[in-house]
Amino acid sequence: MRVSPFRFPQLAPLLLLSLSIFVAGCQRDAETAPAAAAGGGAPAEVGDRDEHSYAEPAKVVTDDLALDLALDFDARTIAGTATYTLQWKDQTATQLVLDTRDLTISKVEGEAGGSWQPLQYTLADADATLGSKLTIETPERNARVRVTYVTSPEASGLQWLTPEMTEGKQLPFMFSQSQQIHARSWVPLQDTPAIRYTYTARVTSRPDVMVLMSADNDPAAQRTGEYTFSMPQKIPSYLMAIAAGDLVFKPISGRAGVWAEPAMVDRAVAEFADTEKMIEVTEQLYGPYRWERYDLLILPPSFPYGGMENPRLSFITPTVIVGDKSLVSLVAHELAHSWSGNLVTFASAKHGWLNEGFTSYVENRIVESVYGKDVSDMEYVIARNALRDSIAGMPEATQALAVKPGTELDADDALSAVAYDKGAWFLQFLEQRFGRENFDAFLRGYFDHFAFQSITTEQFLDYAKANLFDTYPDTVTDAEIQEWVYAPGIPSYAPQVMSRNFGIVDSARLAWLGSPNLPPRQITDAWSTQEWLHFLDSLPQTLTVEQLAQLDAAYGFTGTDNGEIAMRWYPLAVRSGYTQANEALAEFTARVGRRKLIMPIYTALVQTEPGLAMAKEIFARARPGYHPITTASVEAVIAGATPAPAPAPTEVPPADDAAAAPAN
Repeated sequence: MRVSPFRFPQLAPLLLLSLSIFVAGCQRDAETAPAAAAGGGAPAEVGDRDEHSYAEPAKVVTDDLALDLALDFDARTIAGTATYTLQWKDQTATQLVLDTRDLTISKVEGEAGGSWQPLQYTLADADATLGSKLTIETPERNARVRVTYVTSPEASGLQWLTPEMTEGKQLPFMFSQSQQIHARSWVPLQDTPAIRYTYTARVTSRPDVMVLMSADNDPAAQRTGEYTFSMPQKIPSYLMAIAAGDLVFKPISGRAGVWAEPAMVDRAVAEFADTEKMIEVTEQLYGPYRWERYDLLILPPSFPYGGMENPRLSFITPTVIVGDKSLVSLVAHELAHSWSGNLVTFASAKHGWLNEGFTSYVENRIVESVYGKDVSDMEYVIARNALRDSIAGMPEATQALAVKPGTELDADDALSAVAYDKGAWFLQFLEQRFGRENFDAFLRGYFDHFAFQSITTEQFLDYAKANLFDTYPDTVTDAEIQEWVYAPGIPSYAPQVMSRNFGIVDSARLAWLGSPNLPPRQITDAWSTQEWLHFLDSLPQTLTVEQLAQLDAAYGFTGTDNGEIAMRWYPLAVRSGYTQANEALAEFTARVGRRKLIMPIYTALVQTEPGLAMAKEIFARARPGYHPITTASVEAVIAGATPAPAPAPTEVPPADDAAAAPAN
């Protein structure tokens, strides 16, 4: 997901504000079959197998899931039952296959003749990626099946925090992160986006915490220790979500508000005050918001992503709350998912661009409407520069929007910048060719046509052919569409976005690199967040210690509370041998668990032996507060390190005081 800040007039020397470009909390052939009925739980295409699930949707699908769960903060477990109302597609099938990961199954029953009877089941050995296949013998094809289970304290989709790890430091906290395939670690289910279902839940917990789910949370709910929920719209499993902690609610509008810890809630409401305006803008573009409420849950800093589009309750990192609304377009991205992703969903990770590419495009349209075209243009440039850098190091097979059959892809790695930014670029190409008015009408019809369905790339292309390409013939060629969707790289004819603001930034940067004088204050004081990010992104991979000290003295990069600045500045400091940043770097990396912000720092550290030692030291201190997803990512970087001896930092003769200071 991606955040896009708007312009602000000045930057304080010791605090720079930034843009949050979220990648990964929302995640990334098949024979074409007819689309599922609107709102149905059937898979989009039987021939398009989801390689990341054991489920057999051609045989049976879940129509409804009823949960009865108990949260145990001391044991760090969830225990209870999951009851499935099933629709049998194959009348010769005799098994129900579910996905699990590190679950202890104690009983499986099937409803027959008005009573529950034991069913035989087998829990297979765990696969490192997919977890354990749960095979339930159902010779009578029971209409309802019930599984009794308990989660592991190390469940990959849950994080349990002690009071000390929270903002208020009074009560414990727990939250889920189900995307891509982590729902199976806290509920046994058909964990594939090809299947959609309604759900209800009864949850018990200690009475001093508030429990929320991706469902019909009541803004007036009281803490009682027992809570009930209903999600009447059918959703895929990765949008199942739960959280519990010292949470209070404050409204933004009649249908939107913030859940957060008491110490955070007022700041969050002020930061996200434009949420209702964003909803209204998106409705004008693409049709009504169909999920009733749109609330935001502000999580502790250990949340591994920028945001997660859980329906009715987007999960949001606190790292975007900086006091000036400069990062609030994270909400634009999560909100956009209410149309592209939650309403119309990819059938498997191979088609992830249908979620993230569409959402990044819609997000940019929201940003343009609310904050202006200059901001949206700068964000497009930043995203596309990053995309070019990413593609340069990617295998060709993973540079295509739609991943071809036979390409192995870990579910958590399925969504790269390709799905987000190449996908949005493709849609902007279509907008340019067909005209914005025609393309907006097409997208609105697309969201209506496939509402509450999970689809594949091929279904989108078939719909586009019938409702866009054939309607305006000779506007695009089939070869162009095939190149965009299935070929590596970016087509040479892709529309380019220029930012006049960045021309000034580039001139100022080049002038500084060629002289000892920083850009004049009258220029830099007017820079927006995007301009500062472009300045940092365009610097050489290494600078001299003296140059870094000069930047730091002028702009206060070291110790910034802004994660977007930190994720750019600290790796540059590490690569350049600027050890003056080490203490602040270590504090930031240990405190924040958002992968996007800290993984570049760890990756830079492990390149040298001293850096690797520092990375291990930080990780040992931070690990208890990291989410399991973040922990796995850091472990992989450290385990794969092949460090070189530390290079001697490059020094230059000290500059005089006038040269070291910004020009007036």
